Amino acid sequence: MNPNLNQLQPYPFQKLRSLLDGVVRNEALSPIDLQIGEPKHATPDFIRQAIVDNLDGLSTYPTTLGIPALRNNIAAWIKQRFNLPEINPDTEIIPVNGSREALFSFAQATIDRSAGSPVIICPNPFYQIYEGAALLAGATPHFINTLPENRFRLDFSQLSNDVWSRTQLIYVCSPNNPTGAVMTLEEWQELFALSDRYGFVVAADECYSEIYCDETKPPLGALDAAHQLGRTGFPRLVAFNSLSKRSNVPGMRSGFVAGDAAILKQFLLYRTYHGCAMNPAAQAASAAAWNDEKHVVENRRLYAQKFSDALALLEDVMTVQMPDAGFYLWIKTPIGDTEFTKRLYQDYNVTMLPGSYLARDAHGSNPGKNYIRVALVAPAQECSEAMQRIKNLVTQLS
Repeated sequence: MNPNLNQLQPYPFQKLRSLLDGVVRNEALSPIDLQIGEPKHATPDFIRQAIVDNLDGLSTYPTTLGIPALRNNIAAWIKQRFNLPEINPDTEIIPVNGSREALFSFAQATIDRSAGSPVIICPNPFYQIYEGAALLAGATPHFINTLPENRFRLDFSQLSNDVWSRTQLIYVCSPNNPTGAVMTLEEWQELFALSDRYGFVVAADECYSEIYCDETKPPLGALDAAHQLGRTGFPRLVAFNSLSKRSNVPGMRSGFVAGDAAILKQFLLYRTYHGCAMNPAAQAASAAAWNDEKHVVENRRLYAQKFSDALALLEDVMTVQMPDAGFYLWIKTPIGDTEFTKRLYQDYNVTMLPGSYLARDAHGSNPGKNYIRVALVAPAQECSEAMQRIKNLVTQLS
């Protein structure tokens, strides 16, 4: 077996199960689970119907590059959403089975193990797939702590020149999971300058890009930033996006990668051998989903209302603020995050995720410590009830 498998840490939800094992929860209250970022809003009927209408496609092998209609619709959406004059659907876009599998496999295709001590950089806290992808690609993960005093921005000065010189890939997540921070144009400019200097590839995870509360201010994207900064052809940049959150279809496993054509040509070669082509029915439904914005606007409205209700309930007892985007609240706890999680589960039958489970000790601290991540994915009434129970616990503790 691959010895690097032994370096993988337990997944956050596995650690959560161990934390709560044996804790007797208050069954007088209905259970509310907000620990997993799994959308619970209804899948739009037209997407469901598109799958049904295209089931005959299951009788044929799909191509790794996907059908032209899907790539063309993705290209049209990218151009409109990220203000691009052009993107080539044949060379700068590849459909993938959700952003998760692509984020993982991208590291396997990108890292040159012969280069000696390769490094992959991750934000901290982070989506654990980044770390697992690094370890199984034979690279060493290094972390950039994102801290509240810096508005959870990426402080690239945390890493030494030696680390940057060995870096082959950096994962960035904007809007960020779990903090909700969106990278600014200045941050992108600094990151692109580092990429130009050291030659590493930028993997931009944007799966939360379509969940935001102000319709007039959609989050800045990596491709948009590159275009604004005059970077023709998206050098060493690949963006990852998904329908899971945008269109409430996490089970369909549909997304795309877009960016540097030379990198995607090699990634397509890898994927051809990897055997990860999207099934034809899902491709047809995905093409329909990327072509419609009405359901996405309604999706955002539902999340915006839940955020408004949550902040109104919590802001007088906890340090909590509206994130730039995404559907998480990243809340500072009055006691240790694991103890707070246990008390909330035991006394109020609400399940959240301790922030320390989403981070690693780096630069002398764990930036997730004393935070909880709250996924506002349940129906509005359940979310409000959960916020009231959190408020009751905080009041009890104080």
